[in-house]
Amino acid sequence: MKRLSIIFIMALSLLLIACGPSVKVQRVASDTTTDLSGKWNDTDSRLVAEEMIRDMLSRPWMNNFTQTKGKPPVVIIGALKNLSSEHIQMQVFATDMARELINSGLVRFVASREDRDEVRLERTEQQYHASEETAKKMAQEVGADYMLQASVKTIMDKVDRTSAKFYQVDMQLINVESSEIVWIGSKEIKKIVQQSRYKM
Repeated sequence: MKRLSIIFIMALSLLLIACGPSVKVQRVASDTTTDLSGKWNDTDSRLVAEEMIRDMLSRPWMNNFTQTKGKPPVVIIGALKNLSSEHIQMQVFATDMARELINSGLVRFVASREDRDEVRLERTEQQYHASEETAKKMAQEVGADYMLQASVKTIMDKVDRTSAKFYQVDMQLINVESSEIVWIGSKEIKKIVQQSRYKM
């Protein structure tokens, strides 16, 4: 009887181990399109940034500025508003936009307010602690000519186990000196998400 109890306990333990949760990890290229939940993700952020920045840089304001000033415009990213119904890492979106702007080679790009504050602190400390030859000068920052602002909005619709997610990304480029809006862009993404009747 004791032997049967031990065998039963061992069999039950093996069964619990076999039926327990398992994790499978698969490495994929970072630019692989992934959409597991239907929510805004890294693919949406990257593709929207690429398309909208490309459109922005191809519009008349760009040639107008370079022909008038004889130099590339200086751009800064301003407010990024998440007006959607879900959590979106807007800093990731900002980085994607900054990468596209810088790598285009068509504009100069200045750091955000938060980044500039850190650099300013370093520059101030250099005035006291660095040698005169290596300390960086004060009041030498490059002023932005244009500020890029963006917002993300969503509209949700659901019937039974099928939902439609509509994302609208709006951007505008503003002349810092005159407050004139020189470009407006909009990108729409629509996703249909179907949930299984049975959950595993």
